Amino acid sequence: MKILITGGAGFIGSAVVRRAVADGHEVVNLDALTYSANLENVEGVAGHPGYAFEQADICDQARVREIFARHRPDAVMHLAAESHNDRAIEGPLDFVRTNVVGTAVLLEAAREHWNGLPEPEKADFRFHHVSTDEVFGALGDEGDFTEETPYDPNSPYSASKAGADHLVRAWGRTYGLPVVITNCANNYGPFQFPEKLIPTVITRALEGKTIPVYGDGRQVRDWLHVDDHADALLLVLSKGRLGETYCIGGDSSKRNIEVIRMLCEHLDRLAPANTHHAEKITFVTDRPGHDFRYSIDDSKLRAELGWQAKMPLEAGLEDTVRWYVENRGWVERIRERGFHSERLGLVKAS
Repeated sequence: MKILITGGAGFIGSAVVRRAVADGHEVVNLDALTYSANLENVEGVAGHPGYAFEQADICDQARVREIFARHRPDAVMHLAAESHNDRAIEGPLDFVRTNVVGTAVLLEAAREHWNGLPEPEKADFRFHHVSTDEVFGALGDEGDFTEETPYDPNSPYSASKAGADHLVRAWGRTYGLPVVITNCANNYGPFQFPEKLIPTVITRALEGKTIPVYGDGRQVRDWLHVDDHADALLLVLSKGRLGETYCIGGDSSKRNIEVIRMLCEHLDRLAPANTHHAEKITFVTDRPGHDFRYSIDDSKLRAELGWQAKMPLEAGLEDTVRWYVENRGWVERIRERGFHSERLGLVKAS
């Protein structure tokens, strides 16, 4: 297929781009190159004859339509999004613009393109919207999210993603656009922008800074390695049932503090300091609307498409720590572009 991938210079998007090219697909990478995007993430495929890059804002209707008309994709994988909860608290309208308005613009461009396709290309077209488990809100001590869980978002970010999900379903039901949606667990792995939990812990530890932990660190997340996620996304794109939603989990639920201590153990081995890295853990004021627990039941995906996560959390965390230790230049170049973990004022500086 020729796949138009939005947000393909971001963390998850670049993993999908790399995997899609490796699998023999043609890829058009559409990315606005905002602060968290990085073309270094796709350097390994940039020279491939089946790869093309388009710098564009998904809210720019004319530009998006022109990209569809020129490249004529067989499918869309929509990953472009503002995704960091702390930034959403500080600037929610940016999230509404990109995640809601941008999705609507992309859906309309895809619908126009799809309506103009001849058969059998029209029958084979797919629009895959990549979402998050955060749209379901928070769980108590028991239970799991499933495809039937009611939406109950608690933050501007999760509300904007819920809005995008609803738009995708509406375009499918109203216009017949062939859509599929996935809702995933927390991703981790190489190339993740250093503002999310795991790369924040690693990069601050490597710099000898304190390791901030929101609240008491007892929040529970299901962790999914980004390469497993990329595999699942491409599988759903090609074989998922149209109009359906699939939850993608990592089968690796842990409290945040447990994950942080695991990271510190790997850092002690791979980047030893004068003291154990865990001694740098500092508990800070919790952020507003911080959901307590996420957990995904992905039995539908397993039963229908035969997928399951391959990367155990312990091995995946070790692999991730090693990547950041060996690629400090990647992080430093991000620093040179002006990013600092203390920028938002929501993480205490050391």
